[in-house]
Amino acid sequence: MAYSRELTMALHILAIPDRADGRKEAEYRPQIAYGGAILCWLLSAGVYIAAKWATADVPPWTLCFWRLSIACAILLPLAGTHFGAMARLVRSRFPELLLVGCLGLTFCQGMIYAGLQYCDATTAGIIMALAPVLTMVLAALVLGEALGIWQAIGALSSLAGVAAIIAHGDIDALLKLRFNPGELWVAGAALCWGLYTVLLRRMKFDLDRLPLLALLLGFGALAALPFYLWEIANDVRSAMTTSGYLAIGYVAIPGGALMYLLYNRSVDMLGASRAGMLLYLQTLFVAILAYIFLGEALHSYDLFGAALIVAGLLLANLFKPGRRKAAA
Repeated sequence: MAYSRELTMALHILAIPDRADGRKEAEYRPQIAYGGAILCWLLSAGVYIAAKWATADVPPWTLCFWRLSIACAILLPLAGTHFGAMARLVRSRFPELLLVGCLGLTFCQGMIYAGLQYCDATTAGIIMALAPVLTMVLAALVLGEALGIWQAIGALSSLAGVAAIIAHGDIDALLKLRFNPGELWVAGAALCWGLYTVLLRRMKFDLDRLPLLALLLGFGALAALPFYLWEIANDVRSAMTTSGYLAIGYVAIPGGALMYLLYNRSVDMLGASRAGMLLYLQTLFVAILAYIFLGEALHSYDLFGAALIVAGLLLANLFKPGRRKAAA
């Protein structure tokens, strides 16, 4: 079976399969559709910048909790016509919703914010580009989707790229397992995103995208609550500053609720495959914004690692198992 493009949707945007037929592309002007999708990934990239900028002012799980809570509060009223179906789903599948929300929203986001305390936003953005390859491998293990030789080589290439970034291009550091903890946190976030995407596909929640998104945001906030309360008691940054409030405001509203709405809209207008493929713009936008606002520069090991990751992505997507058979 060919890989679903829906499995390649990465960080911060929920890979919720489209249950409805949606509107026909012909009803929309292409520049509006693609403009909204590009703006979505630009806002998503801004989350990395805001989180890195505010590391001295707001702890990671506090940022995670408030982002999920505020975005949920904004989007929940928009799903009002689905409240009955949402309540039935919560009653029947509470543990599964909590697990999926915890993996894809709580752990994934919290680990990124934790990692940004120790590594550059640019590096974090590059590492998160590994998520689609991890999703592909996990889909083979969990869902039984086909994994050909080129996909396996692509996965190894991408993993080698992340290893080069984490080790800062130092083979000795790699052999002696001396790593930057921030980059390990972000690599763990990419793994959580892959697990989340595969589990979401396997569980097949019978609910439209927007109400399911609101539910998962709420469950993600619930899972983040214990970490947030721990930070209140133990992290002096929980007192918050103006910078901290500004960062929360950005990641929760334009970088959260608005971004999710734009993504859902782009899926309706372009289809999940095209909308998902634009996610790679996020990595580019993170690098540009980090240079402008944070003064970050690409290191040689970032470029080398990024080249290996891109090569792996190309191998995994251009040479799909069964393509020749299907063509025949």
